[in-house]
Amino acid sequence: MSALIEVTDLTKAYGAGGNEQIVLNGIDLTVHDGEFVAILGPSGSGKSTLMNILGCLDGYTSGRYSFGDRDVTGLSETELSAFRNQQIGFIFQQFNLLPRLTASENVELPLIYQRLSKSERKDRTHQVLTRVGLGDKQNHYPNQLSGGQQQRVAIARALVTNPSLLLADEPTGALDQTNGRQILNLFHELHAEGKTIIMITHDLDIAKEATRIVYVRDGRIEKEERR
Repeated sequence: MSALIEVTDLTKAYGAGGNEQIVLNGIDLTVHDGEFVAILGPSGSGKSTLMNILGCLDGYTSGRYSFGDRDVTGLSETELSAFRNQQIGFIFQQFNLLPRLTASENVELPLIYQRLSKSERKDRTHQVLTRVGLGDKQNHYPNQLSGGQQQRVAIARALVTNPSLLLADEPTGALDQTNGRQILNLFHELHAEGKTIIMITHDLDIAKEATRIVYVRDGRIEKEERR
């Protein structure tokens, strides 16, 4: 497998001088195309900061980050925004759906920024909603859907641009056990289809669903475990 993500000696610090706080300290990480990786750590470990950097939502102080064959260092905000839209699908704990838009309209949003035709947007939206088992819920608003269904809409939104990476932040954290299990089963299906998934979590039982666990503590990678 080829490397999709390569991080070398990555450091992230806030403040300066005596007030400097080092959040990430010398992170080395490679994620190969098609892997399902969990980044596991307690609150304050640096895992959320690492997620934001991997998702091109935040910069870093020093080190190197390559995504595919592209070094993201030095990209402008406009370039980063376009890169995120094309390459990364985000899945959040709280779903982040717009309440006044239907499921279909929420999923379609990323495609509007890609300036696709209306018919192509509609076709892609229908395909991914059907893929996550919500083909019959396209005209429902978020408040008409269960938590598990809302997260499926969020996953469809992440998939609709056919990104290289799915980046999931505590994707089952707001769900009950049954709905959480369904979301994890969907991740396994997507992984089997070849999707690269990085899942951020503080829960070891959830992390064990991945094929590799990266343990983060005090801003460093403590160890890795393949499953």
